[in-house]
Amino acid sequence: MTEGAGIRTGDLPEDLTAAEAGMWQAFRNGSVYDLSSGDTLVDDPHGGHPWGPGRTVRARIVCWLLLDGPPALAGRVSSLKLRGVQISGTLDLAGGTVTPYVEMRACRFERDVLLPEAHFTTLRLVDCSVPRLEAARVRTEGDLHLPRCRFNNGIRLTDAHIGTDLLINQAIVYRDRSGRSIAADGMTVGQDLQAELLESHGELSLRSAKVGVSLSLRGARLANPYSRLALNAPQLTVGRTLYLTPAGVGASMLSGATPARGTRIQRFECQGGVRLDDGRFEDAVDLERARFTFTEDQELSLRRVQTPELRFLGERPQRGKIVLSGARVVNLIDRASAWPPPGNLHMGGFQYENLVPQGPFPLTERLEWVAAATAEYNPEPYERLASVLRSGGEDEDAREVLLAKQRRRRESLPIAAKLWGYAQDWTVAYGYRPGRAAVWMAVLWAAGSLAFAHASHPPVQPGGHPPWNPALFALDLLLPVIDLGQVGVWRLQSGWQWLAAAMILLGWILATTVAAGATRMLRRN
Repeated sequence: MTEGAGIRTGDLPEDLTAAEAGMWQAFRNGSVYDLSSGDTLVDDPHGGHPWGPGRTVRARIVCWLLLDGPPALAGRVSSLKLRGVQISGTLDLAGGTVTPYVEMRACRFERDVLLPEAHFTTLRLVDCSVPRLEAARVRTEGDLHLPRCRFNNGIRLTDAHIGTDLLINQAIVYRDRSGRSIAADGMTVGQDLQAELLESHGELSLRSAKVGVSLSLRGARLANPYSRLALNAPQLTVGRTLYLTPAGVGASMLSGATPARGTRIQRFECQGGVRLDDGRFEDAVDLERARFTFTEDQELSLRRVQTPELRFLGERPQRGKIVLSGARVVNLIDRASAWPPPGNLHMGGFQYENLVPQGPFPLTERLEWVAAATAEYNPEPYERLASVLRSGGEDEDAREVLLAKQRRRRESLPIAAKLWGYAQDWTVAYGYRPGRAAVWMAVLWAAGSLAFAHASHPPVQPGGHPPWNPALFALDLLLPVIDLGQVGVWRLQSGWQWLAAAMILLGWILATTVAAGATRMLRRN
């Protein structure tokens, strides 16, 4: 019987094997075609136990069913549902339109699965062994599910369009010849992309990808010892949240649900660089308990990222850099132990509006955080922190930050300006502690009054002078603008002249530093 006749009449073609004939009938009936033996060890699609001809169907027959299969039996919907089946040859559906529902569980593919530019309603490959999935520009009206599958030569989903959800939970993916485990640049996912507990060996590339709702890498383990990046996702757009957080292991639970008490937790772990530059995340980027292992030249790059909330709550990386340059967030939720040491944090132009520390994060450590991000003096991080503290009603802490900024600036000045800076710091703390000027003035006035009480003070002119008052005389020396009528009336000699000159000089220094501080405060306000 010819293939065309079989299609028209629904009869079995003559050249089918027994396994293929059973699959043909199950397709027309819309039922599951199960060739598993019941032995867990034998039925493992990733194991080494051979499956004989009784469990093998040709890829050409599978393509025939999906692209031009027989009509369904009366009252049935045709679909391909396979379990425990081995597919020999290359499954090539490139450019085809597949209308029937497709679900394959615990199946073994001998060669690559080729789906470039194919069109599906829904495609589910669950716990299957696949050498490589080539699916550039594939389109699905519904889901594409690949959970618990193992891909020995990577997945390609470049410019794919997934109508609803893409699931890669618990999959194990090894790199292809270009070094990528999953190449999904330009991919669009209508709803969620779930890759929880994913094991990726190579570069996971999501450049310019778009995810309609959330992207979950909870509990995933990404490793790429072959090149710099384990996750390469610049210009990634996510409609809600990017989760690089823990997941519950060994418990049946809804994706994204909080693990029940006693559930074993697997963190998100990444061995290799992470690039999320220019990403847009409409709800949050969550790094709760994330663990990054970098070499010296690798980094977690969040340059120019925009998100309402950044939850920077992972483990402190021992090496590598954290880069937040140009990023813009509303709420920065962090803890002191999450940030790297000095020299490994860069956040020039990093803008945030609110600080929400988790756990103790005193101002001294926050200032160390800013200093760690500025190898050379840069006023912007200090001014940003002071602005956020002031908007939160913490004016005293804001002044401490601005004082720290002036002290940091002093380190970069020449010696003369540095000495003048020390004078401003010791006297009025650069104007941020103006009460110091009054204290210094009171101390100098009291000391001068006591000293001049024992000074010889003949009058300049014998008559017409006011009575001698050492307190007023000392105050007249200290106040550079106000004349109290004492200094020009009495003549001091020898060492008392030097003391008077010192009092005048100290008075001018106090007045100048107070004026400089007041000008700085007025300019800031």
